[in-house]
Amino acid sequence: MSVAIATAARSTAAGARRYGLWITTALLLAGLPQAFASPIAIAVLNKMGIAIIFALSYNMLLGQGGMLSFGHAVYFGLGGFIAMHALRLLGGGPAALPVPLLPLVGGLAGLAFGALFGSFSTNRAGTVFAMISLGIGELIASSSLIFKGFFGGEEGISGNRTRGLAIAGLNFATDVQVYYLIAAWALLATALMYAFSRTPVGRMANAVRDNPERAEFVGYSQRTVRFVSFCAGGFFAGIAGGLLAVNYEIVTEETVNLVTSGNVLVMAYIGGVGYFVGPIIGAIIFTLLQSLLSDYTEIWLLYLGILFLATVLFVPTGFAGVLMMHEPARRAGRLHRLALPYLAAGAVALGTAVGVVGLLEMVHVWSSAATGRTRLRIFWTSVDVARAAPWLVFAALAVGGVLALRRVAPRAAAAFGEATDRGQGAAR
Repeated sequence: MSVAIATAARSTAAGARRYGLWITTALLLAGLPQAFASPIAIAVLNKMGIAIIFALSYNMLLGQGGMLSFGHAVYFGLGGFIAMHALRLLGGGPAALPVPLLPLVGGLAGLAFGALFGSFSTNRAGTVFAMISLGIGELIASSSLIFKGFFGGEEGISGNRTRGLAIAGLNFATDVQVYYLIAAWALLATALMYAFSRTPVGRMANAVRDNPERAEFVGYSQRTVRFVSFCAGGFFAGIAGGLLAVNYEIVTEETVNLVTSGNVLVMAYIGGVGYFVGPIIGAIIFTLLQSLLSDYTEIWLLYLGILFLATVLFVPTGFAGVLMMHEPARRAGRLHRLALPYLAAGAVALGTAVGVVGLLEMVHVWSSAATGRTRLRIFWTSVDVARAAPWLVFAALAVGGVLALRRVAPRAAAAFGEATDRGQGAAR
């Protein structure tokens, strides 16, 4: 009896933690517009919500199913185009389509095209699958400039979301109303994708990713599992595309090109494709870099590339993997032992970054600025790239920081190893 009671108590506690996380997330999403009331912040939050759904849908292919796709923007973009056409055809009049249903229209379009292209692309895996996805991406990207009647050419197609059927007096004329629509769909889509990862098909997708022959041996068709995961990924990518159509009221060929497919790959990989929360982290980081950093520097893409390269070389599990690495130390209550080593390493890394960024910005101004322009506004100060002093200061910070990192990084690693080992020992 006592064992049954203890088991029930543990199950109740686990369920409370699980549902408590979703409820807390919903409350946080509801309060964000009040915390960030500026129009720019709302626009960034809207973009972030769309990116989160898009990145999670891509992770259903790469992280869960092991399918490296270079054309996932196809389902994102086509979902947006179909949703926009639905708004244009059914907007206004007695047959007006409710705006909250437009993302579902985009999702069904993504599902349909996912089933179409997945019917033959999922017959292969690995490099062959990646090349097929690249070919499909190029095909659709080229078609977007050829079939102007559907895609609108370089100008794209636009619509008016306020012409949709108003629900409860909401016509989505303001960005705040659109934010709550995106937040609701983002929460619902995230919950559904998480639930899919816990289903037998989702579990078998992991098995097919790790060992397809063994999955076949226990009676599961690897091709069928990949096809189902591919269709599900296309469905949720289409939902993200439908939300993009509602948010921007225009869909262009950029939504289906290879740049967009590359962006979602960067989001997923930076966040960590091996973890469900990884693409969420990656989408947030990417959106902040794209939306905010681009206002301060013209070479923000270079910094994004450096971040991606550093992730691949030094943190292949992404930011989510770094957080999960500290779980044993957290369970043992030894995270506080890492505070000083991490603070020292972080301060040195910050100084190194300041030096590297300063040098890159000065090189950019020196090489591409208009004739006669030699001043650069950086780090709340103005420097003259024609003088030697700023070059020497930033070079000293960069070189000195690298040398200092070689001394403090091993200490931080040793502290981490000690906290983790003790945590595992305590757990055992």
